[in-house]
Amino acid sequence: MPIEKLTPLLKEKLGEFDASGRLKGAESITTGIVEPTAGKGPRFLIEGHGTRPFLRMNSNSYLGLSFATRVLEAEEEAVRRYGVGPGAVRFISGTWAPHVKLEKRLAAFHGREAAMLFSSAYATVMGVLPPLISDQTLVLSDELNHNSIINAIALARPTEKRVYKHLDYHELTRQLGAFTNKCRRAVVVTDGVFSMRGDHARLDEIMRICKQFHPLYAEGVIVIADDSHGVGAFGETGRGTEEVVGAQVDVLIGTLGKAFGVNGGYVTTSQPVIDYLRETSPFYIYSNPITPSEAEAARTAVDRVDSAEGRGLLAHLRAMTDRFREGLRAQGLETVEGEHPVVPLLVRDTKRTIALVKHLRDNAILATGLAFPVVPKGEEEIRFQISADHSTADIDEALAALASFATS
Repeated sequence: MPIEKLTPLLKEKLGEFDASGRLKGAESITTGIVEPTAGKGPRFLIEGHGTRPFLRMNSNSYLGLSFATRVLEAEEEAVRRYGVGPGAVRFISGTWAPHVKLEKRLAAFHGREAAMLFSSAYATVMGVLPPLISDQTLVLSDELNHNSIINAIALARPTEKRVYKHLDYHELTRQLGAFTNKCRRAVVVTDGVFSMRGDHARLDEIMRICKQFHPLYAEGVIVIADDSHGVGAFGETGRGTEEVVGAQVDVLIGTLGKAFGVNGGYVTTSQPVIDYLRETSPFYIYSNPITPSEAEAARTAVDRVDSAEGRGLLAHLRAMTDRFREGLRAQGLETVEGEHPVVPLLVRDTKRTIALVKHLRDNAILATGLAFPVVPKGEEEIRFQISADHSTADIDEALAALASFATS
């Protein structure tokens, strides 16, 4: 059946997105990589720009492990041994040894009993929250939580859902107290590091509050944190927001596709919870896992982070992040204070954000502008993401480009 009746409606919507500055448009196509040279980090070739090299400041690969020799070798060796795909979902044809080894490594890395792999971090959130949320559950969510958390809560359909103001733990306390006689279970869910701002949740404070209310709910209070932007990039040893604040949540979600540089997502918690999720989570049961070779590459990346070399990468990442933040402040530019390598430049205007992104691209720097509805109106920003691949020359090049926009 033709779709000509629907086509004009879709075109109209796209036109509305374009007029309001929300149209993402065509994606940049990366065609190659230029190796680091002359004190500069790697550069990237973009389709339509010939051999002009671009500095990438919009990547989640915080430690540059996507290009680490040993990680590449681990995947190459595994793909020859296990093939390029898993073949089926795990409960049908069994699992592969690299998946099991990686799950054990991740559990050990985070000091948990068990871990479980998913195809992506988004799938992990969607696959973990609904099975742990019953029809007698109160769900409390930070207002700046990731889209995956918002959609997972909608899929779960709890009896009560409340959104507390960003990092407002007095409001969290009030909301927990309001439902002790109405709900049997409470689930508090938060990002560890908030991906648009680079600030982080006070997981220690959340756990303290939730322990107070735990006896007042028949099935207790559970704290779930998605620390996809924190794990591997935050803390002295890369263990994320938990390490920074000195507290462990009940259920921790992470990704292999950011600081670890590979692909996939995971959850780590107690053994009974993992056993239950393997039986009940459709995003695990009915979806292929990452490939065995990706699992081997990810395990190698975790080993590298959990080493003296990894701590050196993290120290360099912090130094480059500090240099960039100090450079923004020196220019009188507004940012959100913090230590994470997500460094937002608050522009607070959609048109100016678009113009600045174009200026940076004209100066061979890739950075991403964020406007409503990705961020609230009035909080339009450019999200810079620092990497351990960046050198002082790279940071200074980006700062110089920003300075030249102010005078153009």
